Amino acid sequence: MKSNNRLLGERIVLTGTSITKKAQSKIEALGGQAIHLPLIEVAEIQNMEDQQLLHQSQNMDWLIFTSQNAVHAFANKLQKYRFSADQWCSKIAAVGSKTAQSLEELGFSIDFMPTTFSADCMVIEFNEILHNSDQCMFMKGSMAKDTLKDGLHCQLAIWTIYETVVCTKYLEEMRELLSKEKCTVVFASPSAVDTFAQYILPSINWNTLQVAAIGHITEAKLSEYGAVDIIQPSVYTMESVIDEIAIRKELEQ
Repeated sequence: MKSNNRLLGERIVLTGTSITKKAQSKIEALGGQAIHLPLIEVAEIQNMEDQQLLHQSQNMDWLIFTSQNAVHAFANKLQKYRFSADQWCSKIAAVGSKTAQSLEELGFSIDFMPTTFSADCMVIEFNEILHNSDQCMFMKGSMAKDTLKDGLHCQLAIWTIYETVVCTKYLEEMRELLSKEKCTVVFASPSAVDTFAQYILPSINWNTLQVAAIGHITEAKLSEYGAVDIIQPSVYTMESVIDEIAIRKELEQ
């Protein structure tokens, strides 16, 4: 019988831009401690063309969202300019169940979601239903790679709707914690890994901590910097990575 306290005494460091109450409650319910020390932060990009771009997006066959951050920035613009989901006839493509949920909360319906929550998988599966004449708009972050731009077979307009920057506020706290305590550090994006490698890794050895990744792209980035024995669930969600950490800890007991 599995223990309800499989993470008893474990410290789980979450490095993403935000921590959901669901994730925190899940860690605590398993006996662990959730510590949120974000390595990156995001901000909506605002410019004078926003209203024009909203109108332009209404004429697209598809709108593409690959993160909740893009949805949140888009939602802010809808509110600012008093637009609503019922003004769009565009189909919606979303990467990730959380991204899809955020869009549905705005009133949009999801017409496509890849089986694996990653951009490279999306290119393969989305191209199966796209036509070369389809007009698509990708709502992206400033650090998004060119995977969709280079791979999708459609007429792709790109709207860089939010920016990702390094969050330095918690770096010293993280260094001190990891130098004294055995922790599991969870990375949800390659950007967070890059920040960790630049500011934390010079003073912390991979062997002194356990690392977990959400998504194979994030896992690959960790491997580039020398991390080994990376926990990475087959389902790319925070809840799944917490489950995988709990399974690993239980097997180690």
